[in-house]
Amino acid sequence: MRNLLVTGGAGFIGCNFVELLLERYPDYRVIVFDKLTYAGRPENLARFRGDARFTFVRGDICDTEAVRSTFREHQIDTLVSFAAETHVDRSIMAPDAFIRTDVFGTYVLLEAMREYQLERGLFVSTDEVYGHIEPGHSSVEDDPMKPRSPYAASKAGAEHLIYAYHITYGLPVLVTRGTNNIGPYQYPEKAVPLFVTNAIDDIPLPLYGDGRQMRDYQYVMDHCEGIDVALHHGAVGEAYNIGSGVETENIVMAHAILDLLGKPHSLIRPVADRPGHDRRYSVRTDKIRALGWQPRHDFAAALERTVRWYAANEAWWRPIKSGEYREFYRQQYQSRLGQA
Repeated sequence: MRNLLVTGGAGFIGCNFVELLLERYPDYRVIVFDKLTYAGRPENLARFRGDARFTFVRGDICDTEAVRSTFREHQIDTLVSFAAETHVDRSIMAPDAFIRTDVFGTYVLLEAMREYQLERGLFVSTDEVYGHIEPGHSSVEDDPMKPRSPYAASKAGAEHLIYAYHITYGLPVLVTRGTNNIGPYQYPEKAVPLFVTNAIDDIPLPLYGDGRQMRDYQYVMDHCEGIDVALHHGAVGEAYNIGSGVETENIVMAHAILDLLGKPHSLIRPVADRPGHDRRYSVRTDKIRALGWQPRHDFAAALERTVRWYAANEAWWRPIKSGEYREFYRQQYQSRLGQA
């Protein structure tokens, strides 16, 4: 590995992964390929601009020629793909963008990998492909995928393509399935940064349903370290779950955020649940741990670091919440909050 293409590298997890690569591997060149949609932000990459090993290319993974020319011009030998539409609520509102980017875009990348004979390609997926998990069970990598949202279905579809290209064409590809990430640079449509930034401004926290949905919130750098381990030591054709192994109810997460900020629990506003909301995700991580990975942050430490970052970086998120985000928020929560 010498020339790594990181698609979606201007997004939340992607930009943190770029930071990890540049810190750990002085001989690597990192080329970020990103469309710069609403959640992919140039500000997330500003800290790398002076590094000669870093290059940014603006492009869409659905654009075959843009992808091929980037592979060719930068002599890409390794791919790590974060590029995706990722927010479940948006997938319910407009599923077509998810099918196009997450499925067709994956196909374009796989074809480019095949043409340019890359050494390895890792595709970042999600634990949501497993669907709702009943109490008493935690998903292992060979469990069937039962996605219940357009987003999860688009990621499951992409995974089927990835595996098919491995079997049919012998492509050296693998997949990681991460649990919910928290940490710096997460677009504030997701629950944790939404709640943190609302709480800072004393705005109600719109909590879906009874708030008893169970999630595994892992710190983003722990996840990035797991992806790094899978990239360098994982077996091609395999999938690897990455998560903290700790389950937390959403209402507990909301209370913890308010406590860290010294805000009253009365800011929580229960609202109508979203359609098909999975009640519980839970994964086994024995497979990635067998490669030497383990998380370095428990839930409390991960959440505190996240809250402190948003409190200290209002200049990053305030412009976001005054732009496109405001219309999304109105469509998603105004009627729910009005009914609460």
